[in-house]
Amino acid sequence: MARKFYLTTAIPYVNAAPHVGHALEFVQTDVIARYHRFLGEDTYFLSGTDDNALKNVQAAEEKKIPVEKFVKQNSDKFYQFKNILNISFDDFIRTTEKRHVEGAQALWKACKKEDIYRKKYKGLYCVGCEEFKTEKDLVNGQCPEHKKEPELVEEENYFFRLSRYQNWLEKLITSNKLKIVPKTRKNEVLAFIRQGLEDFSISRTKERAHGWGIPVPGDSNQIIYVWFDALANYITALDWQNKGKLYQKYWPADLHVIGKGIIRFHAIYWPAMLKSASLLPPKAEFVHGYITVEGEKISKSIGNVIDPFDLVKKFGTDPIRYYLLREIPVYGDGDFSIQRFKEVYNADLANGLGNLAARVAKLCEKSGFEFKKTNQKLYPEIQKALVKFQLDQALNFIWQEKITACDKFIDQKKPWEVSGKKLKPVLDKLVKEIREISYNLEPFLPETAEKIEKQFQGPKIKAEKPLFPRIE
Repeated sequence: MARKFYLTTAIPYVNAAPHVGHALEFVQTDVIARYHRFLGEDTYFLSGTDDNALKNVQAAEEKKIPVEKFVKQNSDKFYQFKNILNISFDDFIRTTEKRHVEGAQALWKACKKEDIYRKKYKGLYCVGCEEFKTEKDLVNGQCPEHKKEPELVEEENYFFRLSRYQNWLEKLITSNKLKIVPKTRKNEVLAFIRQGLEDFSISRTKERAHGWGIPVPGDSNQIIYVWFDALANYITALDWQNKGKLYQKYWPADLHVIGKGIIRFHAIYWPAMLKSASLLPPKAEFVHGYITVEGEKISKSIGNVIDPFDLVKKFGTDPIRYYLLREIPVYGDGDFSIQRFKEVYNADLANGLGNLAARVAKLCEKSGFEFKKTNQKLYPEIQKALVKFQLDQALNFIWQEKITACDKFIDQKKPWEVSGKKLKPVLDKLVKEIREISYNLEPFLPETAEKIEKQFQGPKIKAEKPLFPRIE
């Protein structure tokens, strides 16, 4: 039986349409999913949207649109990533779906009775993070992530006894039973745990939640805290609550792909909630950085939000995938600017891969060259990079080592100056290399890989229109 591999994106809030920062996580996760399918593994890729957050309600009220209609509009746009960015998810869950509502309530009920209790609470709440903050979390009195002062909230809520799981969580992470990549993020989580974990609030009053969200089982005056509800999507989509076949086959998750801003929820709250409900924790979490736009954090107020739909319309799917995967460092933050995008596109895609394919195809057509198919293989360097989720390094290897080597070989051999028996081994080698490059590019640039494969499948190879026309 094929080994299973279950991976997920985080589920983004739908308080606005998706921007280029969201596209990054979807594309990264897609590459990892395609790679595992490539290895012949039984891969299941889940994505979705977080419809229940208070910030979604506030955004809908601001726009004077009914909340249900507003969240559906934005959720639909995230779903469209499937087509515009060629994302191969197997399922897409919204937290307003019946299956999720029932599953989140079932998770609440499955937690140990002594782990959930009621108490009055007064604290600083950041709506942007959907999280209570302590003074030490703030910088100059503001949430460092959202640059806003949190609001003071006082109410009676249900709490989860996170403090009980401190030692267990530390062991889980130090032993790599829950592997966190990169190591810097693992250390960050461990440092937070070692400061001492406090119980956290897992409900909101119905009034403060504006009546939007999933009711606490047995208490219709309280709404389940958005993070308790949202994290459950990873099992509710597998029909955990009904002991579904998907759950039995795929859980625990092999990988959660998440942004650095939500690591605490995924590496601390989530495993503890699962443990309380006697469920297995996920196996690994890959934590990526953020995209800035010309050095600034993406923000509606600054007005630097870049629409991925516009980008794809203008430049195509694979060029956008390429930029996000090659230019944005997987473990850190990276910048997006149209100017830099055009430079990378022309240098790497038009003059690099595109030019190489065009030159070789033209030489083959002119000489009437016929070639025999050979088996292609994955470069060991690609496999090594992908084990560590170093997608940027994998593409770097293809361009710096493989494409550059082909260009050098052409310059040395000058195939346009030779013919007949002398030309055949040169073209044989080049066609074999190009086919191997396209094979290794399949998880990263699926459309491009397919075009090259079609063009170079022989026996007769013809010149086609350029893969990547230059941007002037």
